[in-house]
Amino acid sequence: MISTIGALVGLALAIVLILKKVSPVYSLLLGAVVGGLAGGMGLESTVTNMISGVKDITPAIIRIIAAGVLSGVLIKTGAAASIAKNIVEKLGNRHIFLALALSTMLLTAVGVFVDVAVITVAPIAILIAERQGVSKFKMLLALVGGGKCGNIISPNPNTIIAAENFSAPLSSVMAVNIIAAVVGLLITVYLIIPFMPNGNGGKVSVAASSIGGKEKLPSFAASVAGPLVVIIMLALRPIAGVTIDPLIALPVGGIIGIIATRQWNRASESLAFGLEKMSVVAVLLVSTGAIAGIIKASSLTNMLISLMGSGESAGLLMAPLSGALMSAATASTTAGATIASASFSSTILAAGVPAIWGAALVNVGATVLDHLPHGSFFHATGGSVEMSIKERLRLIPYESLVGLALTGLSLLSYSFMS
Repeated sequence: MISTIGALVGLALAIVLILKKVSPVYSLLLGAVVGGLAGGMGLESTVTNMISGVKDITPAIIRIIAAGVLSGVLIKTGAAASIAKNIVEKLGNRHIFLALALSTMLLTAVGVFVDVAVITVAPIAILIAERQGVSKFKMLLALVGGGKCGNIISPNPNTIIAAENFSAPLSSVMAVNIIAAVVGLLITVYLIIPFMPNGNGGKVSVAASSIGGKEKLPSFAASVAGPLVVIIMLALRPIAGVTIDPLIALPVGGIIGIIATRQWNRASESLAFGLEKMSVVAVLLVSTGAIAGIIKASSLTNMLISLMGSGESAGLLMAPLSGALMSAATASTTAGATIASASFSSTILAAGVPAIWGAALVNVGATVLDHLPHGSFFHATGGSVEMSIKERLRLIPYESLVGLALTGLSLLSYSFMS
């Protein structure tokens, strides 16, 4: 009981510090130290458990750094912008919300960070909003909602870390949520957005940027070549029994992307950009691993079991619930999925939930509250369409509805597939 209280105190301290705009990395590290000491672990045991937590996620950190190759290439070669532009042009103005949501879904699904995907598509969305008088409020939800749908089926850090902590194949964790992602996209576009208030539909003055500017973009075929290679390589395990680790598949996809787009002069720039983005995540994962080590060593999981009961049903609920709670605490899908999967994977597996579904459900649960205002996603997405903080706050309930819909659909998928 003492260690449980200590873990909760440490987590609460980290949340307060993050809300106070203290660096999430140091907030989580300090929370881990305080949580261990408050839980009666002693200084030496606290440090040992923190290091143990970091060691558990080290393999995932290496894979995440490797993923930076593909992500950097997609952004810096213009491939991501080309994919989004082609989707919007093909679907046309009549299906604009579907086009915007599908654009961010596909970009995120092929390995672009969800906030970067939103920022990439935002310029063309803004031009459409100005031309057609479309509400920024609805437009941003289409972008964010599509990104969330893509995030649960992507080789992004949150999926990699969840798969790693559950010792589940990444390709399988991505695949089992495909139905939930597609249906979730349709729910977002045709059920949630139509019933939203228009919000502020005023004009904004943002240039067309890379997605509609003067720079020549690569063809659609060349743009999707890299991601397609990654998907094929990862799919070989369930299809042919040939295992190609993401550590190999993701960089190979990036190299193919450079070759297909013929952007040789941007190879170094792409690698630097990808490494920069992934390094930020890797450092954050070190601190989340540290506090996850404290939570895992505490009796918090036992307390949750006593509250929720035992058995497969309890494990099924614990998976998305832990992802949602930890993403709310950190306002980050990656950090939430890391802490939840590292802390509760053994308990969820012991309840009888298959590893693939445990990872998938933790991952989808992390999308429910990852958009809260103490995280960077809230501000980056709002800033991409020049939305005020007050109006951006009004979007939170609708974003949460998208996450809840995805979680419910994922649970339904499990019930039909198991």
